[in-house]
Amino acid sequence: MRRLLTFVSAALVTGTLFAGGLVTNTNQSATWVRMPSRNASINGDAIYYNPAGIMMMDNGFHFSLNNQTVFQNREVETTYPYLNSGTFKGKIFAPVFPSIYATYKLDRIAFSVGFLPIGGGGGAEYDKGLPSFEMSQSDLVPSLAASEYAVNDYRMDVSFKGSSVFLGFQGAVSYKVNDWLSVAAGARYVTAKNTYEGYLRDVQVNTADGWEDASAVISEIAGKAQAGGTSLNQLITNNLGGFTADQLLQADVIDEVTRNTIVGGLTSLGISNAAALTIAQSQTAFYGAARIYGNKATLLGDQEADAEQSGSGVAPFFSVNIAPSENFNIAVKYEMATKLELTNKTTKDLTTGYLGEDPTKPITRFPNGAKIRNDMPAMLAVGAEFRLPLFSVNAGVNYYFDKSADYGHYIDLTPENSTDYLVHIDNEDIIANNGLSISAGAEINVTERLAASVGYSFANQGVNNLYQSDLTYGLSTHTVGAGGAFAFSDNVKLNLGVSYSMYPEDNVKVNHYLGTVNVMPTETYRKESIIIGVGLDLNF
Repeated sequence: MRRLLTFVSAALVTGTLFAGGLVTNTNQSATWVRMPSRNASINGDAIYYNPAGIMMMDNGFHFSLNNQTVFQNREVETTYPYLNSGTFKGKIFAPVFPSIYATYKLDRIAFSVGFLPIGGGGGAEYDKGLPSFEMSQSDLVPSLAASEYAVNDYRMDVSFKGSSVFLGFQGAVSYKVNDWLSVAAGARYVTAKNTYEGYLRDVQVNTADGWEDASAVISEIAGKAQAGGTSLNQLITNNLGGFTADQLLQADVIDEVTRNTIVGGLTSLGISNAAALTIAQSQTAFYGAARIYGNKATLLGDQEADAEQSGSGVAPFFSVNIAPSENFNIAVKYEMATKLELTNKTTKDLTTGYLGEDPTKPITRFPNGAKIRNDMPAMLAVGAEFRLPLFSVNAGVNYYFDKSADYGHYIDLTPENSTDYLVHIDNEDIIANNGLSISAGAEINVTERLAASVGYSFANQGVNNLYQSDLTYGLSTHTVGAGGAFAFSDNVKLNLGVSYSMYPEDNVKVNHYLGTVNVMPTETYRKESIIIGVGLDLNF
């Protein structure tokens, strides 16, 4: 039952990102949507992309109001043969994804503030669950097929939904050193909130007598195991606990029916060396199986999750803008890591196992008050833009220091009956390569007031197979954006854009223990995103 509704603390964070690094959103304006390459921006969204570049704007007040509507489809396909379906689909929808910026610029200095969803920003829903929600339940079919119950099918009601919002509130001061060099420094305060809701109900198995409650069937097996252990009390009392059942049969102490009941009972419980066990060892095995099956019966009962994780952190950032000429500039920005420690606030929790299979020590997914790390990595961004009266081109590179962050990632590589449990994995062990994205874009002035643009961005996968799971997976990304801008006047400009992100699929073998055998089915991860952006730039 280890994989029973195995929620991962960082799932929603990495699961709802739309563009940028593994846990960092860089789609922070409608202009980005229509031209996803903004590192050298000298317009309203420069407050995020190029704070030092603000000094190339005109004196006065500048506002940029943006919203994006984001659609993402996710699909997980598994080769595990006992699941009722091998394909699981989820949807992420973020109708409101706002980025708001304001600047006041003077000749040599400027002050700016911004509000943006720097991570997360949406809600995910899986109506049919995911493979990790259902594998343990599907295992009831092969494990009980040859038993007296002749189980041949299972069914259940499972659902999971969650949301993640990492809001950034930033402020910066920009300074013009000379005609070709500007610098800026600031900080971003990040508030993080993840919510999880899910349930597993009505787990049933189809037995020789029809559909039955799975918890009741497993409880019945636990009761028989307990009775099997109790039946050996008299033999142990008579100081015969050190002999095997076969030895006692040969000595005419027990008959063949009793011998077969002992050995056959243990074998039916999955004890492979039953005939070699002494009576005392057999009793221990019976009682151990009773405890394990009793715990499984509890886990197969109806369960719900209702949990919230929240925390905050601060990240300083620094920016340099170099403008060798009035129509060309180079931008460099460095953001320090944001250390985030989230605290669980749980009203309903999921029991996912028992420590050492001890029913008095349940393991829950979201222990109330527990703290987990969920950092955002440091980032280095470099960009350049070249402008002509009717045409401009730009390019950029982002580098994310994922390995030195802590994403609070956990993994379980142990058989179900092990006393070990989920183990924290350092980012060094789950990140193959630090995150890297490259981008380029172009804009042409169709008329004096109308401009059209297009752009492309690529981001590497970065992670290795230890990171990947059906809830939390990272894929490389190809994003194409297009759209336009219309200037109603010198002070008001409307930006409209649409972008599409395609993620090449990844195939990963995952650990899943059927009994004590790691069967390692293959899971295939896919997703795609569409963003619609609208923004208004105001200059006074």
